[in-house]
Amino acid sequence: MCLGIPGKIQEIYDDHGTKMAKVDFGGVSREVCIEVIPEAKPGDWTIIHAGFALNLLSEEEAQETLDILQQMAELADDEDMYHAS
Repeated sequence: MCLGIPGKIQEIYDDHGTKMAKVDFGGVSREVCIEVIPEAKPGDWTIIHAGFALNLLSEEEAQETLDILQQMAELADDEDMYHAS
């Protein structure tokens, strides 16, 4: 299964002709290629998969996705505890 993770664009720059951004994932920054979303600007939210921005989304959509990912992680933890007993 592949997941796209929401991140907030902090900075946009050019790297040898490729449009790149520094994206914040809850306190962790990563470099991301944003070639497919040329309209992106700092402060925008985007979905990232394998180091590439896929599309822009609203802050509300990003938060909903982050909440669902958190719930999934909690369920996985609960299942691990159940199987460990």
